[in-house]
Amino acid sequence: MNKIYLIAKRELQTFFDSLSAYIILILFLGFSGFFTWMYGANIFFIGQASLSAFFSIAYWSLFFFIPAITMKMIAEERRMGTIELTLTKSITDREFVLGKAAASLSLIIIALLFTIPYVITLANIGNIDFGGIMCGYVALVLMSASYVSIGIFASSISKNQIVAFLISLSIGIFFHIIFGMLASGSIGFTGELFNYLSMSSHFESMSRGVVDSKDLIYFFSLMVLSLYFAELNLSRRLLPNN
Repeated sequence: MNKIYLIAKRELQTFFDSLSAYIILILFLGFSGFFTWMYGANIFFIGQASLSAFFSIAYWSLFFFIPAITMKMIAEERRMGTIELTLTKSITDREFVLGKAAASLSLIIIALLFTIPYVITLANIGNIDFGGIMCGYVALVLMSASYVSIGIFASSISKNQIVAFLISLSIGIFFHIIFGMLASGSIGFTGELFNYLSMSSHFESMSRGVVDSKDLIYFFSLMVLSLYFAELNLSRRLLPNN
């Protein structure tokens, strides 16, 4: 656990030593703030003390930001040849993968913490459902953790960051959009299967304040499988042509 923490701390420090963390934070807060408070279905327009508009915007903006955060995590180390040096320091592949994932998720959680003033502002405007808002934030964290895991897997496949970004985004599109579209056009078991695979069905359920075990199983299964495949891919690094 200590090694995972050290890897995550190092990566998070690297984010803030460069401009990448600040750019991502500014863009995320700019998008979410503008569309939540000033444009379209904003809070003042609908006249309700609700963060549903923010959760909807964050659901889409994080979908695009997360691949940008994770694309360099392993791909860059493979390109520079530092991954072998790192993994010879009594660090297992699993610790390496978990540390990278923890750093990426930590950056997203920091971004979400900067939106706490939204809740404080709403509390001063009217009565709000703190339980529902808490569930909405938990849903965003679980969704982010799932896409971070997919991004780490994509980054373990290629030495090129752009390729890793595109792979992560392509896989994510299935969970974010395509499975939902297939579910709406299917019936019976097939429809239920596609609906279960759709990220939106689980996210919307939790963001409404309903915490169901099937939603938690979905998110954690996606995380575990993605990180396992990333670890498995790393274990093949010593094979010829890898």
